[in-house]
Amino acid sequence: MNGDEQLLNGRVYGAEHDDPNPGPLPHRTYAELVGGPLDGLLLDIYGWRTEEVDDGVALTTELSRWPGGRALCDPQPGEPRTPGPGVSCRFYYSGDTP
Repeated sequence: MNGDEQLLNGRVYGAEHDDPNPGPLPHRTYAELVGGPLDGLLLDIYGWRTEEVDDGVALTTELSRWPGGRALCDPQPGEPRTPGPGVSCRFYYSGDTP
């Protein structure tokens, strides 16, 4: 694991780089981002409907193939989800888009 990967691991996507507490909050629900430029980050999905989680996400990042582009991340069909706070599911990297 390189320095950038260690910096991102366990942080919440969108947290400021100098945030003194960039980790997850105990009352929120998260998807773990797996693979690609955002590997190891947590995405806050608190309050998302099942359909929204099923659709996956396109997350803006400077670390994608196209700086300022988006990393595409989707759940695996049939993968179990844990209800309630904490890490509920995983979103897997599927590519980049400008």
